[in-house]
Amino acid sequence: MESTTYALPATPKQIAYARLLALRNQTLLPWEVQQDRRSLSAWIDAQAKLNPGAQDSRPTSKQVAFAERLARIKRRAVPDECFRDKGLMSKWIDGNK
Repeated sequence: MESTTYALPATPKQIAYARLLALRNQTLLPWEVQQDRRSLSAWIDAQAKLNPGAQDSRPTSKQVAFAERLARIKRRAVPDECFRDKGLMSKWIDGNK
């Protein structure tokens, strides 16, 4: 018997994420890579490692919710700049627990 391996097609989620990475890294997403799940996965891994500093610096929704809950308990407002930087939000939360 002859063993034949078939390439699995890339999933829609993979393609969507790869397109997002291509935009973020300002690079082209090759058509050939999009045709095979393994190739696309390798491309995604390589692109994700290229620019880790480009991640969103805004606080997560969980951070914001927790900070707002703390602010209500402490009867104070969360400073506006905390909503623009997750590091500042983290420090504010730590200082107001």
